[in-house]
Amino acid sequence: MNVLFLCTGNSCRSILGEATFNHLAPTGWHAVSAGSKPAGYVHPRSLALLAREGIATGGYHSKSWDDLSVTPDIVITVCGSAAGEACPAYLGNVLRTHWGVEDPAHATGTDAEIDAAFMSAYSILRKRIEAFFALPLEELKQNPEQLKIEMDKIAETAR
Repeated sequence: MNVLFLCTGNSCRSILGEATFNHLAPTGWHAVSAGSKPAGYVHPRSLALLAREGIATGGYHSKSWDDLSVTPDIVITVCGSAAGEACPAYLGNVLRTHWGVEDPAHATGTDAEIDAAFMSAYSILRKRIEAFFALPLEELKQNPEQLKIEMDKIAETAR
């Protein structure tokens, strides 16, 4: 099963989601990420955080949803609500859920405060991904409606 983490810039949240998902994924599950308006780079703080967490960082790059190498089965949008951020709507016959996370790329303050914003985004995504992998996925793959319900619940409970 292919999962797409989608946001606008594909430089922070969706990259953190993709890398963390792939780090934790059981056989048969794979994540990619993309943006509707890719920034063209992965934020250095995202890469540094992943490295500190022991997650491989090689090969991740900011890309458009037009340049995906696979067709997703599931799309997880991760756009936040701060500053009226509009979340892209992926078109296609896929299961969709929204796991909103505020964009740490817009964090201001001291280095420690900015690092804390990145850690917060990562921690939220990691909790949600761990909750996803705790689901009875083999059963739920046969029942997309129930999988959607469970994924929507994760957004509400794993913070």
